[in-house]
Amino acid sequence: MRRLARLLVICCLGGLASGAPASPGIEQWTTANGAAVYFVAAPEIPMLDVRLVFAAGSARDGAQAGVAALTSDLLDEGTASLPADEFHTRLEATGAVLGSGSLREMAWVSLRTLTAEPQRSTATALLGQLLESPRFDDEAFTRQRDQALAGLKRELESPAALGQRAYYRALFGDHPYGRPPEGTLDSLGQLTRANVEAFYRRHYVAKNLTIAIVGALTRADAEVLADRLASSLAAGEAAPALPPLPAYAPVTEHLEFASSQSHVFVGQRGLAREDPDYFPLVVANHVLGGNGVVSLLFEEIREQRGLSYSVESHFEPMGLSGPFVATLQTSGEQLTAAVNLLHEQIALFTAQGPGEAEFEAAKRNLVGGFPLRIDNNSKIVENLAVIGFYRLPLDYLDTYTRKVEAVTRKQAAEAFKRRIDPTRLVQITVGRGAAAAP
Repeated sequence: MRRLARLLVICCLGGLASGAPASPGIEQWTTANGAAVYFVAAPEIPMLDVRLVFAAGSARDGAQAGVAALTSDLLDEGTASLPADEFHTRLEATGAVLGSGSLREMAWVSLRTLTAEPQRSTATALLGQLLESPRFDDEAFTRQRDQALAGLKRELESPAALGQRAYYRALFGDHPYGRPPEGTLDSLGQLTRANVEAFYRRHYVAKNLTIAIVGALTRADAEVLADRLASSLAAGEAAPALPPLPAYAPVTEHLEFASSQSHVFVGQRGLAREDPDYFPLVVANHVLGGNGVVSLLFEEIREQRGLSYSVESHFEPMGLSGPFVATLQTSGEQLTAAVNLLHEQIALFTAQGPGEAEFEAAKRNLVGGFPLRIDNNSKIVENLAVIGFYRLPLDYLDTYTRKVEAVTRKQAAEAFKRRIDPTRLVQITVGRGAAAAP
C-alpha cells in the first residue's frame, strides 16, 4: 500500500485531453473544528470513498524514529470498546474496506463502503469510533512492533532499499526528510505504547486533517459526514512547518552487497509541489526517463548498449524540494560503464534539452494518459487527497493538461538546465564492486 501511495504522490496529477469527459468538480470547506474538506459528488455508482490525511508522516517522528509508521500500523487494531476481531467482524458485515498507511509527510486512514443504509451509517460510525478511541493495547503494540522490526530486517537485506535509504540520507542529512520512515532497529526497539499514544494525540487532530470524500452523496450529506468524522477528534493544532532544507554536498558512496545486480541512484534535490518550474520539469523528465520504455535513458542505456535491466528517472515533489533521481539496475561487471553513461546522458540532456519529436510525444502522452488516473472513485479520492494535503488549486485537474500543452521546448530545456547541475549529483551504488567515480 505504501508503494502504491508513493507512486500516486510522485506521479503527475493529470488534466483533460481535448474532447475527454469533464474532470470531477471539487468543492471545498472547513469543518467547525478546523478540518479541511474536499468533496467530489459521484452519483453514478452507489459507493462512498473517504480518505483522511494527516500531516503525520515520518517527518514528524522527531527523536523517535519509526513512531509515525508504527502508529499508522496500529490503527486497524480495534477501538477502546471493540477488540480487533469484533471491530473487523462488524465492519466486514457492511462490506466496507478500511485502509491506513504513512509516508514521509503524510499518514492516512481510508474507508470504502456502500452508500446504501444501514451499511454506510454503520461503517462510518465504526470509522468515527476508531478515530475517537483507537485501541493501542499492549498485546497489539508488541505484535505490530515485532512485525515492524522483522520487516525492517528484511528491508535491510534488499539492495534497492539500502540504496534508497542512503540516497535520502545523502540528499537531506539530518533533516526530517533524510530519516528512514521505517525507523531503525535501535529506534524501533526503544519505542513504547506511550510514545504511540502521544504521537496520535498530537498529530491525529482536526486542525491537522484533510478529508477527501468521493461518492454518491449530496453536498449536505458530505458536510454531515465530514462533521461527524472531524468531531471524533480533538481540534488540536496543525503540525508546524518543517525546518528549511540544509545545504548538501555531491557525494559518491558505494555499499558493498552480495547481490546478482547492482543498484544505482543518481540525482539531486528537485522541486516542491508549488514550484513554478513544475510543469516544464514534468514534461522534460518525461522525455528523459519518465516515459517507460520509450525514454531517452531506456533507449541509450538499455536498448543501444545493453548495460541495464531497467532505467528510469523521476521527480518526487514534496512540501519542500523533494528528490530528483535516476535509477538503474545492472550487473557488477557493467556497473562502471552503466554509471558513466547515466551521468553522460543526464549532462547531455541538461545541455541540449529534449528533441522536438520526443518533446511533443511526451506532451501527448501526459495529456492522453489522464483518463486512466481518474477512471474510478478510488483513484479520484487519492488524487483529491493529494490536492487537499498540498493545498493545490481546486481547478488543478481541469487546468493540468492546458498547462502541460502550454509548455514550450525552450521552457522545458531552460527549466531542466536551471534546476539540474550535472556537477552536483549524488551517486549511490549498492552491489558487488564500486563503480569508478564519474
